[in-house]
Amino acid sequence: MDNSQQIAGSKDFTCAPPARMPTAVAWLQGITLVWMLVETAVSLYSAQKARSVALLAFGSDSLVELLSASVVLLSFIPAVSLSKERAERWTGLLLFVLSGAVTLIAVASLLFHNQAEASYLGLGVTVAALFVMPLLAWGKRKVAKASNNRALAADAVQSATCAYLAGLTIAGLGINAFFRIHWVDSVAALAAIPILVIEGRRATRGEACGRC
Repeated sequence: MDNSQQIAGSKDFTCAPPARMPTAVAWLQGITLVWMLVETAVSLYSAQKARSVALLAFGSDSLVELLSASVVLLSFIPAVSLSKERAERWTGLLLFVLSGAVTLIAVASLLFHNQAEASYLGLGVTVAALFVMPLLAWGKRKVAKASNNRALAADAVQSATCAYLAGLTIAGLGINAFFRIHWVDSVAALAAIPILVIEGRRATRGEACGRC
């Protein structure tokens, strides 16, 4: 086998050998932090104004993504005693906390027949997230594979999850805005729970690297 074949064959791996890439990580997480600050503020404000559980779920996930990006950055600072494994567990646990909170609020909203108002600001930020988050997830997976960083791989999963939730939220907001069906908003929020639970389990078990 010649050198070119050996190099080509070396690309078939699950997670590459460790190769620290602090600059790439800093850029990705810096962009994530700025975007998630905007996304969290806009979606939670819109959720409060429109009394939308779906937007609350989306905004809460944005907050978890913000914290997750911060945790990954902290894991690269030598002075901070935070291992990659511990950072990964924390990102998974944050998803579990989010799942429980959203479930309780959505069920209560269904029981009390909460009618969410139309929110074009909320719809706008979720549409933007549907384009931004897949790009961030792709970049994080690429860097996670090269640097063998499982915390960043788990954070990439959360970025992808944010895109899934954006799609669900858009569907809920759109149907509610046009047809005024009171339970659609809560159902859209509940539909996100299985995604959050599955991804949270994968992150805490260290399985995210296989998808990086």
